Amino acid sequence: MSSPSAQVAHPPLTGSARVLGTLALSAATFMNVLDTSIANVSLPAIAGDLGVSPVQGTWVITSFAVANAISVPLTGWLTQRIGQVRLFMASVLLFVLTSWLCGLAPSMGMLIAFRALQGFVAGPLIPLSQTLLLSSYPPAKAGLAMAMWSITTLVAPIMGPLLGGWITDNVSWPWIFYINVPVGLLAAAATWALYRERETMTRKVPIDAVGLSLLVIWVGALQLMLDKGKELDWFHSGQIIAFAVVAVVGFAFFLIWELTEEHPIVDLSLFKRRNFWSAALATAVGYGVFFGNVVILPLWLQQFMGYTATQAGMIMAPVGLFAIVLSPIVGLTLHKVDPRRYATFSFLVFALILWMRSHFTTQTDFGTIMIPTLIQGVAMAFFFIPLVTITLSGIEPSRLPAASGLSNFMRITAGAIGTSVATTMWEDRAAMHHANLAENINHGSQVAMSTLEGLQARGMSHEQALSYINNLTTQQAYMLSTQEIFYGSAFLFLMLIPLVWLAKRPKSGASAADAAAGAH
Repeated sequence: MSSPSAQVAHPPLTGSARVLGTLALSAATFMNVLDTSIANVSLPAIAGDLGVSPVQGTWVITSFAVANAISVPLTGWLTQRIGQVRLFMASVLLFVLTSWLCGLAPSMGMLIAFRALQGFVAGPLIPLSQTLLLSSYPPAKAGLAMAMWSITTLVAPIMGPLLGGWITDNVSWPWIFYINVPVGLLAAAATWALYRERETMTRKVPIDAVGLSLLVIWVGALQLMLDKGKELDWFHSGQIIAFAVVAVVGFAFFLIWELTEEHPIVDLSLFKRRNFWSAALATAVGYGVFFGNVVILPLWLQQFMGYTATQAGMIMAPVGLFAIVLSPIVGLTLHKVDPRRYATFSFLVFALILWMRSHFTTQTDFGTIMIPTLIQGVAMAFFFIPLVTITLSGIEPSRLPAASGLSNFMRITAGAIGTSVATTMWEDRAAMHHANLAENINHGSQVAMSTLEGLQARGMSHEQALSYINNLTTQQAYMLSTQEIFYGSAFLFLMLIPLVWLAKRPKSGASAADAAAGAH
């Protein structure tokens, strides 16, 4: 992200300084990654408190993801203008400020605006934490540095749902944002003490303002279309049609501009490389499908299975256990094993997990629901590192920041789109199933009439009995919809396998640590 000469100017840290530096950088990363998952189990509480539906509440997740995706490609340019350490410090402190504002938000509109701001300022955190960490270790220990960094990013998704659920049930949801304040301030203080004398050289480089503006316009319009589509009845609404037109036209102008600009904000020429486009596309679609399901599961558990936020968090938490154990093994063996085989294995395990979830019913117990989440850690361990290695294989070092920025822009945007598509389909399919089930509840149905009579015999009024049956019908409708989402997602993961094999096997000399350094 900075010039090579700037990076070799400072020797690696030693002793306690290196340990403290690793902890400080990891804490900042932990804080950022935690915020991508901590709100998932808190959505029903946030939505209820602010007077919107839980599906509308998913904007809390998608606004962060979209803004984060837009800011990631800016990291390289900002680093050259400001310097790595100053940019990292600014990003951490602004993240702390926006987290505090999120907790204070009095309405859903304000919360979404602050979450978008939080996502935007968080863009440089992950890539710069990696870069600064690698500069703290000698080249021979780069693998150790990245292993320690990756453990942080795997522990955070475990802690996110657990912490978010506990805070929501026992304190109040604003504290899922307030906890970033002390963590961020401590990380900033330690980072400044250790790294302020290790600032990189800066130089004035032009910014592709038109490209950036077009990027914001088409991505923003696309996300608004996806998020408001269900609420406004899709293309029966002039507003949704307008968003769709802006997204398509904006994307077309963006492509034309970026392909002809001398200093593009996004280097689209990378798509000429087969390994880049095939692996980056597989990563983006796979992550989008995965993230959509990660949002749906706790919503279903809390709204229709009677789980508390803490219990839903406990269901989601085991996802990182196998990932923490297996990720270092994947990194160490990647030079011996074709990464396409590892990625294929990951997709097969994801498909198995989602197929298992497609058999969940309203009678499925806590332990059975947790088993696929535990196995999911295996899939995650074999997902990111092999696919990043394929994506960045053969790319010149000078273009790695651009390649990393573009692939991560695709991944983060796909996560936001996956959330919107999954929640919209979940509600649409549930509405259809509810209508079909309701057709069978009439005076001609012996089962319906006997159930109604039985409820009234227990002391319910006719209206109460009908309301109870309607609630049961809604629960069944959402269960059927959830099963379909999981089953369809399993099929999509199987469809991604041929995409990985379009890529060529990376040369065995490629370092997993080098690939991981560009992962975000």
